[in-house]
Amino acid sequence: MTSAQAFHIFEQSIEKYHVLDSVDQAFENPHDSHTLDHLLYRKNWIDTVQWHYEDLIREPGIDPVDALVLKRKIDASNQDRTDTVEYIDSYFLQQFKDVAPHSNATINTESPAWAIDRLSILALKIYHMNEEANRPSASEAHRATCAKKLTVLLEQKMDLSTAIDQLLEDMAAGRKYMKEYKQMKMYNDESLNPVLYQKNS
Repeated sequence: MTSAQAFHIFEQSIEKYHVLDSVDQAFENPHDSHTLDHLLYRKNWIDTVQWHYEDLIREPGIDPVDALVLKRKIDASNQDRTDTVEYIDSYFLQQFKDVAPHSNATINTESPAWAIDRLSILALKIYHMNEEANRPSASEAHRATCAKKLTVLLEQKMDLSTAIDQLLEDMAAGRKYMKEYKQMKMYNDESLNPVLYQKNS
C-alpha cells in the first residue's frame, strides 16, 4: 500500500457520500471485505459521516434533545473510528511480522494506521476547503482566503504522504518497527467511567 492508493480510496468514499450528502444514507463498501482497501474505505466513511455530524450539532438553534441524540452518535462514531484504526494496524502487524528489525531499529511516534487516520481527515479538509474556495455564493475575499488555506492543506498532504510512505518502507526494511497499543478509551467503559459505575453500584 502507498499513501497515494489510500488517498484515492478516501476520495472515492467522500465523493460517494456527497452524492446524497446525508448522514442517514446507507453504507455500501465497494471493496472486498478481506482487503485493506475495504478497511480504508470504511475508515474514511466513518470520518465523513462524523464530519457532518459535527456540522449539524453546531446549529445554533438545535433542539437540545436532538443535540443529545447527535452527541451519542458522535461518541459511537469515535469508538468505531478507533476500532477501525486498530484493525488497520493489525493488518500492518501481520504484513511485517516476518521482518527482523535491525539492532538499531527505532519505533515511530505513531503507528501506520494512526498516520493514515490523519490522512483520511486531511482528505476531508481538502474536499471541503476546495468547496469553500469555489463557492459562488461566498464573497471574493472568502474564496481567496480559502484558496490560500487549500494551498497549505495540499502541502500538508504532500508532507504527510511522504512520511507515511517512508515509514512503511522503513518497516519493510527493518529500520523501523511497530507495536500495537489499544486506545483503552475509558469514557465508554462502564467499569472505568466513574459517572457510569457509580450510577450502577
